[in-house]
Amino acid sequence: MQRRGLAAERIGAITFTNKAAREMRERLTRRLPQAEAEALRVSTFHALGLHLLQIEHARVGLRRSFSVLDTDDTTALLKDLLPKGARNEDIHALRGAISHAKNAGLDAAAAAAAARSAREHEIAARYASYQQRLRAWNAVDFDDLIRLPLSLLEADAELAPVWRERLRYLLVDEYQDTNEAQYRLLKALAGPRGAFTCVGDDDQSIYAWRGARPENLSEIARDYPLLRVLKLEQNYRCSTRILRCANALIAHNPHAHPKKLWSAAAEGAPVRVLRCRDTEHEAARIAALLDQAHNTDATSWGDYAVLYRGNHQARELEKALRLARVPYHLSGALSFLDRAEVKDTLAYLRLLVNAEDDAAFLRIVNLPRRDLGATTLEKLGLAAQARHVSLLAAARDMRCTAALARRQAQALHDFAALIARLQRFAETLPASAVLDAVLEHSGYRAHLAALPGDAAARARREANVRELGEWFRAMQRGGARAGDLAQQLMLLGNAEREDPGNAVRLMTLHAAKGLEFRGVCIVGCDDATLP
Repeated sequence: MQRRGLAAERIGAITFTNKAAREMRERLTRRLPQAEAEALRVSTFHALGLHLLQIEHARVGLRRSFSVLDTDDTTALLKDLLPKGARNEDIHALRGAISHAKNAGLDAAAAAAAARSAREHEIAARYASYQQRLRAWNAVDFDDLIRLPLSLLEADAELAPVWRERLRYLLVDEYQDTNEAQYRLLKALAGPRGAFTCVGDDDQSIYAWRGARPENLSEIARDYPLLRVLKLEQNYRCSTRILRCANALIAHNPHAHPKKLWSAAAEGAPVRVLRCRDTEHEAARIAALLDQAHNTDATSWGDYAVLYRGNHQARELEKALRLARVPYHLSGALSFLDRAEVKDTLAYLRLLVNAEDDAAFLRIVNLPRRDLGATTLEKLGLAAQARHVSLLAAARDMRCTAALARRQAQALHDFAALIARLQRFAETLPASAVLDAVLEHSGYRAHLAALPGDAAARARREANVRELGEWFRAMQRGGARAGDLAQQLMLLGNAEREDPGNAVRLMTLHAAKGLEFRGVCIVGCDDATLP
């Protein structure tokens, strides 16, 4: 950028995870002047799509205050679209099918046109109903952050050049993980100039199950005839012995661009293969190996990891490690901020500070239960859309609730009045006091106590809400408002996972990608278990 005099604001660096984007920003900040580092657009695919939609929202029929629904919200929506009593497996299967269609760049009409079987026609119909509900709620889901920008750029011949000028140079990491929609989005942004650089490795494609197409790497040469291929074959992480094994294991794979990994590092310890009778024997041997390595080499427990294909394989390992008194951390446990009672409480607080937060409204309008079904909320959403107002504003507007049954209309008016009352508290009380007021006046604390489950489950839920109050007390220096703190906590998201501390890490191979450990055990290396 400095050598060729390129404008920082015209460069977009795109990757798949927030962690990778954050690391890129940190490295660039150390090497560039502050103004240039801040001007660069370093983001995930979905953050880039969100940025585009925030500017072009009107072109796809969204108000500026549109919401992005999370997995819980979309699962609840799909549950309502299926017959009463639908199994969780059916809900997840439908969500996966719709996501697969969106990742292929298909809208509901295109999915219906492509349907061949009765099942595919049924999915396309559910997809259409799902999108209708999203539109009524002025909302999008995660996959729409790619699909909608793609449809805009491909359909509007005047808009695409505008965005190509804004992002003249694209750099894309982990290219083998791109799906059909992401590939086409990049192609639309690059345009005829094709000024983009991608980094990828077809042997590292591990996300085909969610739509990734490693063949995108081979299709680059077709779409960009002036392509230059630079092979990055030197490995800086692994020992020579590990790389020899890796080269042997991938030698039979079809390759878009053949390569041979090498390292300037030492030979390293031999790769060991253990033959075990069954999973119990395997887990016991791994526990003994870890204990021996920890004591012999005077290393930390956190230097070691045990990797597996699926989470179900962790059960025998947990049992063996407990018996051997080896401390471990099971990755993928539910984050504190992902717990339902925490998300519900934060949604109340978000709505206090931003009356146009429709996603927060939808999450809590029926918590505690107010007998407001999805059909009622869809009608409210259509009325809000017609008047260009938020769902909360529509709930207090009798013109928007006139078509509803009297009981539902009154429930919405009462909810809007409750939020108005809590907003007055929020203007004068400290954040932690506002949190207490929300829990009491909304009836949510009583709702938690009445939920089914044993005493231990109720105690955990109540403890989580108390802990949220402690977070607020710790964060409320400087007079920050409760809603602002709620937004800050929402942005923390998965970053606030439990610290694994000094413990052996148990995780899937997918979760381990990009991490490093002194010693690694891979379990279940048998045909049909580990691809």
